[in-house]
Amino acid sequence: MPSLPVLYSFRRCPYAIRARLALAVAGTPVALREVVLRHKPDALLAASPKATVPVLVLADASVIDESLSIMHWALAQCDPEGWLGHAGPETDSLIALCDGPFKHALDRCKYPERFPDGNCEASWSAAQRCLDRWEDRLQQGQLCGSSRSLADAAIFPFVRQFAAIEPGRWAAMPLPRLHTWLAAWLASDLFAAVMEKHLPWSEGDAPVRLSCNVAGSAQSAT
Repeated sequence: MPSLPVLYSFRRCPYAIRARLALAVAGTPVALREVVLRHKPDALLAASPKATVPVLVLADASVIDESLSIMHWALAQCDPEGWLGHAGPETDSLIALCDGPFKHALDRCKYPERFPDGNCEASWSAAQRCLDRWEDRLQQGQLCGSSRSLADAAIFPFVRQFAAIEPGRWAAMPLPRLHTWLAAWLASDLFAAVMEKHLPWSEGDAPVRLSCNVAGSAQSAT
């Protein structure tokens, strides 16, 4: 039997979450290797000198080590919900806002001690401007219409991380559509499936398969 692609991941990393969402919705079976970021396994370092997650090692030993590239690869194999149907400049712009200005502000709101020369309140205001744009996009429930898409799955993990910084402050923000959107994603079977907890991987461990359907659960890979 052909070997499964191997996904190096860290459960809480938003980049890794977005990759797992796409792999799971596509029904792509992969062997999941949970990584402890302060003790990265040699196999991860050998696969990708960047030493960041996620990293997907395909059966032919080729490596994809960018989260959005992993998403596109998975959905190119199978896209049952049509996530790539909305792909294009508009989607790219929404995701670029997330990965650029919003991530910059998110880091400074979440870890102000790492940026002692920064202005925390200015970072909150910068994040708010990004959130306002997404709020305006959610008139039909999702960022690109009435059904979830690549943009929703790529951005949701970062909004989740931001909302957890100060839950009371998040709840008070005038973002009713975004609050509803986030709550729906958090309650989804897809999110539950990709957030199952696993012990950190070590060389020689039995493989663990990432859930490859919306409501499934991880199981031993064979």
